[in-house]
Amino acid sequence: MATRPLTDQEKRKQISIRGIVGVENVGELKKGFNRHLHFTLVKDRNVATPRDYYFALAHTVRDHLVGRWIRTQQYYYEKDPKRVYYLSLEFYMGRTLQNTMINLGLQNACDEAIYQLGLDIEELEEIEEDAGLGNGGLVRLAACFLDSMATLGLAAYGYGIRYEYGIFNQKIRDGWQVEEADDWLRHGNPWEKARPEYMLPVHFYGRVEHTQTGVKWIETQVVLALPYDTPVPGYMNNTVNTMRLWSARAPNDFNLRDFNVGDYIQAVLERNLAENISRVLYPNDNFFEGKELRLKQEYFVVAATLQDIIRRFKASKFGSTESVRTVFDSFPEQVAIQLNDTHPALAIPELMRIFLDIEKLPWAKAWDVTQKTFAYTNHTVLPEALESWPVELVEKLLPRHLQIIYEINQRHLDRVSIRFPKDVDRLRRMSLIEEEGIKRINMAHLCIVGSHAVNGVAKIHSDIVKNQVFKDFAELEPEKFQNKTNGITPRRWLLLCNPGLAELIAEKIGEDYVKDLSQLTKLHKFVNDEIFIREVSKVKQENKVKFAQYLEKEYKVKINPASMFDVQVKRIHEYKRQLMNCLHIITMYNRIKRDPMKLFVPRTVIIGGKAAPGYHMAKTIIKLITSVAHVVNNDPVVGNKLKVIFLENYRVSLAEKVIPATDLSEQISTAGTEASGTGNMKFMLNGALTIGTMDGANVEMAEEAGEENLFIFGMRIDDVAELDKRGYHAQDYYERLPELKQAMDQIKSGFFSPKQPDLFRDLVNMLFHHDRFKVFADYEAYVKCQDKVSQLYMNSREWTKTVIRNIAASGKFSSDRTIKEYAKEIWDVEPSDLKIPPPNEPRDVTDDKISNDTAEKLRM
Repeated sequence: MATRPLTDQEKRKQISIRGIVGVENVGELKKGFNRHLHFTLVKDRNVATPRDYYFALAHTVRDHLVGRWIRTQQYYYEKDPKRVYYLSLEFYMGRTLQNTMINLGLQNACDEAIYQLGLDIEELEEIEEDAGLGNGGLVRLAACFLDSMATLGLAAYGYGIRYEYGIFNQKIRDGWQVEEADDWLRHGNPWEKARPEYMLPVHFYGRVEHTQTGVKWIETQVVLALPYDTPVPGYMNNTVNTMRLWSARAPNDFNLRDFNVGDYIQAVLERNLAENISRVLYPNDNFFEGKELRLKQEYFVVAATLQDIIRRFKASKFGSTESVRTVFDSFPEQVAIQLNDTHPALAIPELMRIFLDIEKLPWAKAWDVTQKTFAYTNHTVLPEALESWPVELVEKLLPRHLQIIYEINQRHLDRVSIRFPKDVDRLRRMSLIEEEGIKRINMAHLCIVGSHAVNGVAKIHSDIVKNQVFKDFAELEPEKFQNKTNGITPRRWLLLCNPGLAELIAEKIGEDYVKDLSQLTKLHKFVNDEIFIREVSKVKQENKVKFAQYLEKEYKVKINPASMFDVQVKRIHEYKRQLMNCLHIITMYNRIKRDPMKLFVPRTVIIGGKAAPGYHMAKTIIKLITSVAHVVNNDPVVGNKLKVIFLENYRVSLAEKVIPATDLSEQISTAGTEASGTGNMKFMLNGALTIGTMDGANVEMAEEAGEENLFIFGMRIDDVAELDKRGYHAQDYYERLPELKQAMDQIKSGFFSPKQPDLFRDLVNMLFHHDRFKVFADYEAYVKCQDKVSQLYMNSREWTKTVIRNIAASGKFSSDRTIKEYAKEIWDVEPSDLKIPPPNEPRDVTDDKISNDTAEKLRM
């Protein structure tokens, strides 16, 4: 007899990975919930809103973090392990509630408690705002890294800026992107704790004075940095690390000490100028915008963070007692600082300034300690993304730092000329100062010279970094250059977003894979297991139905859940080639129109992502996609065979919905342009197949799963270089490929924009005359490869077997593996699987639990 399908609620109750439901646990949570509703939110059930319920639940869950958080920090203070500091101008955290419940093993108990209170937990989870303090993959990576560092028991801290306004909310109006401010703190943030007692001063402007007692930076403007701490729980290990974000505050005497300010009111209003530093996130991804406010943000986070790091170093129980000169000898043994791209590069001259001017270290000692402390991760090779600040601006804002940078450069160039005498061109190429046009400081060069390790984020990218972009530096110090292939946290990107698949895997291979994703290889032995094949397929189908319902509710579009979900979600950028995807959509549309009776494998093509507000071409690309969607979706001849959706306001919480529902993942950047990509890994882990170029981490995904289990197409790096040498002539492809010609003629003639026939003139002109990313050169291979995708999709069993092979091969792409490599090969710290006792066990039990050698290892 047929059983009724389980509700999401019931399904979630069955899932074991999410923690055991104890009766006392549930009762405890209900008590906490009611207490917070009453005492924290000052509401009763008659007047409480869904948002009140969300906050009550968040505070209840947070209560379970606090004891572990305090205990973790006490433990670090006592054991004094080497600290790892991850410096990033952005952290793209998304939502916190569900992730915290999962990592604390409270998910099932919370589900049950909220259910008993007559509420729907999924509805409450949807109320939480994303913490959108970042732009794209580079800083979602930072968030995954924090999760892994806590899970691996590293004494790690994320440091960044608490932007009042995060990445803008994207609205689509009349097919165009429109930006709205992301006032994410409007209702308050239950996860952060302000720490005014650790407020620190940051200096700007002023001038440098050389005195008897040394160099002084004087007559500066002061801005205060107020820290907000957010807990970062490890997975089921009672470790809770800290992410500390700085907010800018004006000092109380700001503008009031100026004798000429008779206008008290005006002086108080101008406090805003100082506090603007942490007001808003710059919305650029892979693009450098040299604005003074951005440089202020970069120095602000660095100056506050380094003061904090040094305070913690000095205060540690095993801290320095010897004379000032040798105090900092042990600094690199106690402190590792990772620079996430060049944005925090000013940390290098700032640490030098502290050592030289404040701690009075000699240059050689200061520089030795600085270099041993810093390591730099490069995230992009696109020239427009590389930071170079005008000397004039740095001189105005940070006069002392400019002097130190000049001195670093002089000593660096002296070394180069000893090693390569008379090679003037090499000196010019390797200088930290670019002399062409207005003088600029090359921040990547500063990072390389000031760090003991430099890494790219996928094998192919690290090779480009070493052999092309920074070739001269690699010839000087080859041992500095490494690769650390990116990864993603399986907690958020499998357990949280795809519980059905996570549980299915746990049934087959046990639950340990959550902390050791390499165990997914055990799934290879189930590739031919008919029941498993059916179950994997069923989970995917359920995810698709759920996402289809979400789209219908949010966007009022009906889609066919049996169609192939073909998804490209990422920032809109020419190098990511959303345009090539769009040309394929038009090609499919034309094929259906040409022969409506011919068999066609139905597709729903979903494209989403934000364009930087000042990036005209990216915004035009969005308009083209929405215009094509309008034609395709309203053509009765096409019917259910092809639907096109532009996914509005793509963000972390939306990724968690779309990725588990995807059949085909589009990773189609021009070879040699995408440093790594991490979306590609999320799709692979969640049972999508990949169509992609040999770029970024796609190369290693193909290596792990076997190239035959991905849909790889198009030019490789060498082909691109070869084409550049010959010269790329778009017109040739246009004339040779009738389907490409038809599609381009339609865009050109206004077929998709009948009211404004020349709407896409600039875009067409770019594709024909200055397309750096060679869309036409890969178009034919792409369309042929897409035909192979459709072929395989028709054979559901073979498709699902390929899916299983991909999941089984995705273990390498856990951020746990990435962080273990950073720990061993760059930071010189040991991951620990020690479980700090939970808050309900007395503290002295801790010491019984730690074997002496573990304690010794931590101390060393």
